[in-house]
Amino acid sequence: MRRTTFASALTLAATLLAAPLARADGLADLKAALARLQAQTPLKATLEVKTSEKEGEGTDAVQKQGEASVALEDGPRGLQVLYAKELLARMEVESRQVARDPKAKTPTVWAVGKLDSSEVLRMTSAANALGRRLDESVFKSEKADSFGGKPARLLTFTLPLSRLPEQQRKYVKEFDSTLSIWIAADGTPLASATNTSVKGRAFVVVSFEAVDEDNLTYGVAGDRLMTLRSESHSTSSGAGEHGEQRVVKTLQPQG
Repeated sequence: MRRTTFASALTLAATLLAAPLARADGLADLKAALARLQAQTPLKATLEVKTSEKEGEGTDAVQKQGEASVALEDGPRGLQVLYAKELLARMEVESRQVARDPKAKTPTVWAVGKLDSSEVLRMTSAANALGRRLDESVFKSEKADSFGGKPARLLTFTLPLSRLPEQQRKYVKEFDSTLSIWIAADGTPLASATNTSVKGRAFVVVSFEAVDEDNLTYGVAGDRLMTLRSESHSTSSGAGEHGEQRVVKTLQPQG
């Protein structure tokens, strides 16, 4: 009886010790989740973009702001971006105004210009985009954390200088870039944040620095991982100039 109890205790202890280890490989869980979230579920949604940009400082600063929304459908026929007639009409009016006055404000044209195909895909089918980001990242650590008031796991990665175009690397003196991904218990991505800081010098006398922040919040519909909110903020300075840009995109699934 004593032997049985001792053996059972050893088995229980081994099980308890093994359980945290089995759950600790968040990177494997994340990759498994991305593999199953391949966006076969049809989607109808509205994608809204708001953007603001400032170049220069003080009274000489030039500011631009824009806002627009488009309808999206993804199904058997592929991904379609639908521009409402009202939106097209506003773009036409703004284009005519610029033809008469190069300094005219074009908030609709400016905002729609931020919705290129790669960005639309990242919003509607986020798994592949996040998978590519993992391919260029180096895993650093995992720890217990929370997101939205619920338990989560936080995976941290570093992004190497090699992710920059080769032509730009020769000017970079300091580079620091990190990727943080919050995942649920089953590995499903909840949110991610990328922070990059670059300092360098070009043509010997021109120094520059830039900071980029990219924060994404994800959601799931069926087997589709979506980016429900994307906020990008960047600042740069060099050669006596200063610039700042913020772009916020929001995806609202219908039905």
